Amino acid sequence: MGLFSHKISRDDLKPGDHIYSWRNAYIYSHHGIYVGDEKVIHFTRGGGLEFGTGTILDKIIDISIPNHGRRDNKCLDCGDQSNLGGVISSCLDCFLAGGNLYLFEYSASPSNFLAKRGGTCTIASSDPCDEVISRAKFLLLQNGFGEYDLLDNNCEDFAIYCKTGLFVLSVATKFGCSGQANSVSAAGGVVALTLKVLGVKKKTSGQEDDSVVSVVNQVISSTVKYVVPGIGGLALAEYGNYCIGRLFYDIGVRKDACKVSVEELVAFVGAKQNILESKKSS
Repeated sequence: MGLFSHKISRDDLKPGDHIYSWRNAYIYSHHGIYVGDEKVIHFTRGGGLEFGTGTILDKIIDISIPNHGRRDNKCLDCGDQSNLGGVISSCLDCFLAGGNLYLFEYSASPSNFLAKRGGTCTIASSDPCDEVISRAKFLLLQNGFGEYDLLDNNCEDFAIYCKTGLFVLSVATKFGCSGQANSVSAAGGVVALTLKVLGVKKKTSGQEDDSVVSVVNQVISSTVKYVVPGIGGLALAEYGNYCIGRLFYDIGVRKDACKVSVEELVAFVGAKQNILESKKSS
């Protein structure tokens, strides 16, 4: 696995690895936990579509994925999984769906994290492989990771939880800590934090610097020596805004993330779903 490419061979796979494969011309990647014996436990939307826009775009995306969702190309080991949703187990070939194999990176440094694409690494560290596999198998048995949502609760969120045990216990906010979804959020902008990094907004009396802002400020300062007025300055501001957003929501630095046992997680997800369903009905 190189600095920018996380592509690996099957021979390098180890049980407990968080792996992924790109879909839809590198627009989106599907994630899972390799548990050994050519098996992967992963979290998906019913019908085999992770993107799930609810429009004709889903059909176009499905066609663009080699060997994915094909009823006429059933796996002898897995059978027809095209209508399965939630936490499922597949052979490695079905998981890859004709794509290449990549390894998700843990304990990435802030500089490496910012240099790489969202959804390929995290600053958080991984737990031992036996704990990772145990969480994945328990969630498979219970189908206990809730309802799939592309932005709020997706396959990357599932794999990251299995690897770290970290979860955002909030009924009011989204589940998600996935790098792909957070890259979209970051691109939308965190204006106040960007201004803080650029020194436009002064710190009020008694207020401490945000640790995430401090890290991003150091990274940007080490590579950009001065701010170019006009368009250059605006571009730098937008870049700083994007960097802060990505780091701010990474599971490795989020202050609202905590270690949660898999049993507690299943109970929490069930309770949250009941609350949401109750609100919908009322």
